[in-house]
Amino acid sequence: MPKLTPEEVQHIAELAKLTLTPEEIERYAADLSAILEYAQQLQQVETDHIPPTASVLPLRNVMRADEPRPGLEPEEALANAPEREDGYFKVHAVLEGSQ
Repeated sequence: MPKLTPEEVQHIAELAKLTLTPEEIERYAADLSAILEYAQQLQQVETDHIPPTASVLPLRNVMRADEPRPGLEPEEALANAPEREDGYFKVHAVLEGSQ
């Protein structure tokens, strides 16, 4: 596989919204070319006898059964709150125009 040209690296950088220095373009041309060479080597591996799979590990659910249980009392939930108001957590506004 031919090496990537500086123009191709610059195009890739523009697609990724990156600004690269000439030194970075040179370095990434070599790095990306090596990655593409490895990918090309992988394309040559015989995999016709291997079934497609999303995971090599068996799938299993590791979550516990969902069993209802009592929640915290409001005073207990608010015990460590830095600020509270009328039984609720008080937080600073995060959206513009909020008070």
